[in-house]
Amino acid sequence: MTDQKHLWAPWKMDYLKNKKQDSQKIFSDFANEENDKKNLILHRAKYCYVIMNYYPYNNGHLMVIPFNEVDKFEDLEDNVLSEVITLSKKVMKILRTNFNCDGFNFGANIGEGSGASIESHLHFHIVPRWKSDTSFMPVIGNTKVMPQTLEDTFEQLLKLFKEEL
Repeated sequence: MTDQKHLWAPWKMDYLKNKKQDSQKIFSDFANEENDKKNLILHRAKYCYVIMNYYPYNNGHLMVIPFNEVDKFEDLEDNVLSEVITLSKKVMKILRTNFNCDGFNFGANIGEGSGASIESHLHFHIVPRWKSDTSFMPVIGNTKVMPQTLEDTFEQLLKLFKEEL
């Protein structure tokens, strides 16, 4: 017998199946659809929207995405960039207050050379971090533990976004 344990992550199969599909227009498609719950869109502002990451690095991994598609940071209009930063600040406050995170990774992968998986539509990641999220599981076990389903996180965050944004 072996002492090896299994951690089931059935949602990861969706990522593996969809990875080969053309995802370059996904953010434009989502912005033009009306089913925000299905698309995990939490908030729509004037120039940007906030969406949950379908394949999160951590629980509460969100993205701020401009409605207008640009692929270069320098092509963002100042009013859009200002809204990205303002929304990100508010999102981090909501996450820090309600998810008790210790910090954040915040930024964008810009262009193919950076590892951007959707390089045609610039977007900004907000990844909540906890001192304990670099525990042995991801380091030794090469496994990330997600404590909550996407649907449960969406419902929790949607309520907070409606109250605070």
